[in-house]
Amino acid sequence: MKTNTVYKRAFNRCLSLLAHRAPGEWPFSEAELAEALEVSRTTVRAVLATLAANGLVRTSGARRFLLRAPEAADYFPEPQTETVAELVERRFMQWVLQGDCQPGQTINASELARQFGTSTTAIREYLTHFSRFGLLERHPNSGWVFKGVTPAFAAEIYEIRELFELRSARHFVGLADDAPAWALLDEIERQHHRLLDEIDDRFSDFSRLDERLHRLIHQASSNRFILDFYDVISIIFHYHYQWNKADEKERNIVAIQEHLDYIAALRSRDLRAIDAKCRAHLRTARATLLRSIDLGPLRPHGTAGLRTAGIPVPAALS
Repeated sequence: MKTNTVYKRAFNRCLSLLAHRAPGEWPFSEAELAEALEVSRTTVRAVLATLAANGLVRTSGARRFLLRAPEAADYFPEPQTETVAELVERRFMQWVLQGDCQPGQTINASELARQFGTSTTAIREYLTHFSRFGLLERHPNSGWVFKGVTPAFAAEIYEIRELFELRSARHFVGLADDAPAWALLDEIERQHHRLLDEIDDRFSDFSRLDERLHRLIHQASSNRFILDFYDVISIIFHYHYQWNKADEKERNIVAIQEHLDYIAALRSRDLRAIDAKCRAHLRTARATLLRSIDLGPLRPHGTAGLRTAGIPVPAALS
């Protein structure tokens, strides 16, 4: 099942690389495609075989030709590409967001495994990973304790996020013009425009698109520590601030526009423009996170918690 998921994720990502390319000679070697998709050559060959079977690619001797651009029906459904770790993450954060887990509460790994329909081992691996960052704490003979996200914790993680993302963005614009990452950026930009056109019905889809853009940028660093840290960013920024739904559509419209400005700056390769657009967007994300921490999942209003912690409250939140 794990191999099947890896293959399906690689196949969908390959389709994104090919999106809106004109038919013609195949643009990648097997080695280049394996690197871009972060899979083995064996998986790449399986992807290529399916592309051929679905009429996207034709092989002639040692050469391949792209016959058509991918369509929506060519992609595997998103639930089929979800790894066990992603499934555990999604269900755990849904559990937190529903108010079932509050700071200071003890977490029983066996009970969560039963609720989530997964193994206790998968739950423990997940909890162990995030305990390193202070979100969870292991207590002898009493399981795990959820410590939650405080304004002070958010301020610390924001500082590191800004540092790592700016460094990653510099690596990104140093990529060659034909690097697969640029094709992926093109596809992500198109999805932003499509989401903006359909925002009234799909505004809640922004979180996943936000994760795709920032992860793509961080991957350009090729730094395992930056990528590992980004998993924590994903948890905190893409789930925690969803506690407050009051102005979600409006917030996401602003964030989409900031993303499009950021993408334009990346294409310009102008480091000053990149720095400015990146910092502006991350400041907005930080303000949203701090507001959600202060409001919590149940409280309707308030900014006293931020001021108590000594963190400035943006005028828009006062």
